[in-house]
Amino acid sequence: MHTMSGLLGELEPEQRERLRALGSEVHFQAGERIFEEGGRADRFWILHTGSASLDMHVPGHRDVVIDHVRHGELLGWHWMFRPYVWTLGAQAESPVRALEFDALSVRTLCEEDKELGLVFTHAVAAVIGERLQRTRMRLIDLFGPYAPRDHVLGAL
Repeated sequence: MHTMSGLLGELEPEQRERLRALGSEVHFQAGERIFEEGGRADRFWILHTGSASLDMHVPGHRDVVIDHVRHGELLGWHWMFRPYVWTLGAQAESPVRALEFDALSVRTLCEEDKELGLVFTHAVAAVIGERLQRTRMRLIDLFGPYAPRDHVLGAL
């Protein structure tokens, strides 16, 4: 799990402060939607307190929760890659206090400071890898008992 210090820990103190300066404090109430699947991914958050669920729309069913983001973790990474569209939705599970970042400002900073950009991109990539592994395990838990075993594992 990458926390704020883990996510930004590889940055030099001055780089870390430049990035943090782009953030602003926000709050979400329990049950509040943070972003919607298919929406424009133009920001991201580092959670200070609380937790959020990540869900996906399953046609003909209610949305399925596939992961949870907790305090200290990065919420949202689709802002980093074109076409900048959320592939999941997110909802506050409990009251959340977070540092919110404007994606364009952070992408611009990363472009201007190539060293910061490379280190930060690697840190976000590590989060993506962890999140994909957790999602894979969650989907196996959700659908594994109902499908042929080789079909489920082969599809993931």
